[in-house]
Amino acid sequence: MIQFDAVHKRFPNGTTAVHDLSLEMPEGGVTVLVGSSGCGKTTTLRMVNRMVDPTSGTIRVGGRDVLEQDAAELRRSIGYVIQQSGLFPHRTVLDNIATVPLLLGWGRRKARARAGELLETVGLTAEAGKRYPHQLSGGQQQRVGVARALAADPPVLLMDEPFGAVDPVVRTQLQDELLRLQKELSKTIVFVTHDVDEAVRLGDRIAIFRTGGHLVQCAAPAELLARPADDFVADFLGAERGLKLLSLTTLADVPQAPAPEGGTWELVLDEARRPQAWRTEDAEIPVRPLRDTDSLLAALNESIASPTALVARVDADGVLTGVTSRAEIHEHAGETHSAHSTAGAAV
Repeated sequence: MIQFDAVHKRFPNGTTAVHDLSLEMPEGGVTVLVGSSGCGKTTTLRMVNRMVDPTSGTIRVGGRDVLEQDAAELRRSIGYVIQQSGLFPHRTVLDNIATVPLLLGWGRRKARARAGELLETVGLTAEAGKRYPHQLSGGQQQRVGVARALAADPPVLLMDEPFGAVDPVVRTQLQDELLRLQKELSKTIVFVTHDVDEAVRLGDRIAIFRTGGHLVQCAAPAELLARPADDFVADFLGAERGLKLLSLTTLADVPQAPAPEGGTWELVLDEARRPQAWRTEDAEIPVRPLRDTDSLLAALNESIASPTALVARVDADGVLTGVTSRAEIHEHAGETHSAHSTAGAAV
């Protein structure tokens, strides 16, 4: 766990970057720090590994005060990923990843073997390890940056807008990769972003800061969206808070019924009973079936696109299990928002 206790950071020019911050970042979870430029989120992150020292207050990582530890040793024990990957241009990808293990005294063979394992872990080929950073795409470089941060198996990973410099498609892929890795590794991650959608997608908890380094609210994404603490948080989350909340809730508990027969539109299945299209005498519209793990937002979008206002539901193998109506999706969406609002009020 990472704990901030009454932490204050004032720079020599008189600027207060972080104001009286008390915050706990749970072990094994992703805590996302969000806010506009100049709100102190990056300074907060950089105080964890002492790239910036607090003016007052206490920061503990795993129960130990960071100021009582050697700064260089502390940094080697914490993974760090930045927006532009920060790779050494004249070292191969493999040697970039092996940097921290070598600093920790690992033998070159062991360090390179670990680097080779991590290439595969982050979805890169062994061939990529022989290349230099400039020979990789931006998304590949960011994967190398993540691999380097993980090389010595640190319990804590700091990520400062790591996906901010890549295009939206690659950004989504990198987010998917981080979620997959976190499911396997359960690191304690502190993630800085200015993108609310990214925060909602990745965070177990989201901490929202406003200018002057003031923490306004820290909560699980669903609680934050359903019960913003004040107008500042509500405005920051945006007018589509309800839709974002739907993106966090799955279809699993929404009822389904057998596919209708004999109507104007027929649901066409292949030989394995996988949905293919809605068909009439005059038209055929491809269908995008959904699984229980898909979100209510995806279901709502699909029900609007469907000529029948029905969503085809399938199991893990893509085999039809039934259909769900737009009305049922709307009803469950309303119940979800009401439940989160009630829970937030109770807290």
